Amino acid sequence: MDIIELLKSAFLGLVEGITEWLPISSTGHMILVDEFIKLNVTEEFWNMFLVVIQLGAILAVCVLFIRDLLPFGFGKTRQECRSTWSLWGKIIVGCLPAAIIGIPLDDFMEEHLYNAWVVAAALIVYGIAFIVIERWRANKLAARVAAEAVVPSGRPMGSHFAAPASAVEPTEGGDFGSITTLDDLSYKTAFGIGCFQVLSLIPGTSRSGSTIIGGLLLGTTRSVAAKFTFFLAIPVMFGWGVLKLIKYLMAVGLAMTATEIAVLVVGIVTAFVVSVISIKFLMGYIKKNDFTAFGVYRIILGIVVLAYFFALEPMLGL
Repeated sequence: MDIIELLKSAFLGLVEGITEWLPISSTGHMILVDEFIKLNVTEEFWNMFLVVIQLGAILAVCVLFIRDLLPFGFGKTRQECRSTWSLWGKIIVGCLPAAIIGIPLDDFMEEHLYNAWVVAAALIVYGIAFIVIERWRANKLAARVAAEAVVPSGRPMGSHFAAPASAVEPTEGGDFGSITTLDDLSYKTAFGIGCFQVLSLIPGTSRSGSTIIGGLLLGTTRSVAAKFTFFLAIPVMFGWGVLKLIKYLMAVGLAMTATEIAVLVVGIVTAFVVSVISIKFLMGYIKKNDFTAFGVYRIILGIVVLAYFFALEPMLGL
């Protein structure tokens, strides 16, 4: 068994675990990583590997949010069980656009749009979108504070003995919205966020980035947008990963070498561990910060992709 190949797989799992959940585009990173770190495998296995390691990332969501996702157990009341079933209904509705539009177009988009130009453009455009949306939200919050005399995460100014602020008040980090919990999320809004998820078919946009932007524009708080993004990924990524694995096994006659199995397992396990850390980081970060930093990072990465593929690579004859 080749230790070098296992180390490469672990690094790819690391990249997947970080970039799958942060709105910075896993494709944008993988297109660069693939230039420097190549697994010694067939092209068919590589294409399957890139999708199947996402199962580790999905498992992380299921483990971290198991109480939110299971409609029974954990001492849940009848109302909480009904809320969980309702959440799954919203997840299914949110996945419909991807199933109706995404599945038929997936191969076409990958064949015609998976290139450095498109990835770089999507990175930059979505980076600008994050910055613009967060500035719009900041101006909206400032106008609300001025109009209602409300301080973030506090009480109305001058009302020292008033009742504590309700959940709809902006947090200390300026997170606000008309939809503050998943229970507040309507089926219509879930479908709307799902429509934004379809945009992630364009390489470089980022699935999490697309759905988070959709959530923010449709009135959710940053926390609700991020959480619903995680949940939307479960049926989409799980189904896609299992389908890719089945297609690969059917193509190779249900046969995989010991090295291939080890490489796949290491990638999945690494993606799971790193995803747990990434998700916890993101949920903590957005409580006190907006997505502007991710927007700036995307723009920088997009410029790096352009510089490498259209300046450095031709210059060095790579």
